[in-house]
Amino acid sequence: MELRHLRYFVVVAQELNLTRAAEKLFIAQPPLTRQIKQLEEELEVQLFIRKPRGLELTQGGQYFLQQVHTIMDKLDASIEGTRQVAQHRKTVFSIGFVPSVFYGQLPLMVRRLRRNKNLEIVLHELKTREQIEALKSGKIDIGFGRIRIDDPDVEQEMLFNEPLIAALPAGHPLTGKQPTMQQLAEVPIVTFPAGSGPNFSDVALGLFHRRGLKIQVIQQVNDLQTALSLVASDMGFALVPEQVKKLRREGVEFVTVADENITTPVIASRRRGENPNAVMRLVNTILGELVENRLSGRYP
Repeated sequence: MELRHLRYFVVVAQELNLTRAAEKLFIAQPPLTRQIKQLEEELEVQLFIRKPRGLELTQGGQYFLQQVHTIMDKLDASIEGTRQVAQHRKTVFSIGFVPSVFYGQLPLMVRRLRRNKNLEIVLHELKTREQIEALKSGKIDIGFGRIRIDDPDVEQEMLFNEPLIAALPAGHPLTGKQPTMQQLAEVPIVTFPAGSGPNFSDVALGLFHRRGLKIQVIQQVNDLQTALSLVASDMGFALVPEQVKKLRREGVEFVTVADENITTPVIASRRRGENPNAVMRLVNTILGELVENRLSGRYP
């Protein structure tokens, strides 16, 4: 089996038509048909069902397509990493993150890693589910998010629980006190990020739903900065990680919520069963120090 067999298979699986796939690959159809036949014979698995109007992936073909995508992503990441190492003679370490975790201790970790002149740190803004796939493909080496996702190839470690606070319009009646979740439920909420979950928006709304509270979502936006702009415009309030209060946004006041356990986890995701290299051991050491400082109160 050669790399071209996998590339041909992916295009045929995308097109589900040998004629169109051959045109896309700039080869004649008969050689492409032979290549796919050779691949099926080598695997001893039928990958496609031949139909009068095209092709259909078998169950085995669907599974193989998922695995090939992972292989190709890993290959692309390896090629890119090799080029960067060759150009800069540095070890590349890639970090995936959701924006809501990058207002606390994690920037301190990145800052300390960047002090190492032999390291090139690459940051990727990715949703937690995207981080899982990026870990499996080799695009990133570690991910930071807030959602637990079960995957046999990835292990997740809860670093600490971060309190959530309410971002309210300046001068709002609730800013002079510690509002309860029931009081906040009477105010429209701005959530972020928009789009399909699971994400931080689900975490925030879940805190109300688990208490049997109904709340009106006035607007869903893509990022925290936009959410704070809408709060400053008196559209509603937002639940945000505690560290966000350092931003001191004009027109926004941050207040502590009176209820207990208004928190969200910060979770690190790594490839399961992988022996940590020197860089990962350094990352783990720095993370351990940051978490210890956080839990001991040395960092707010």
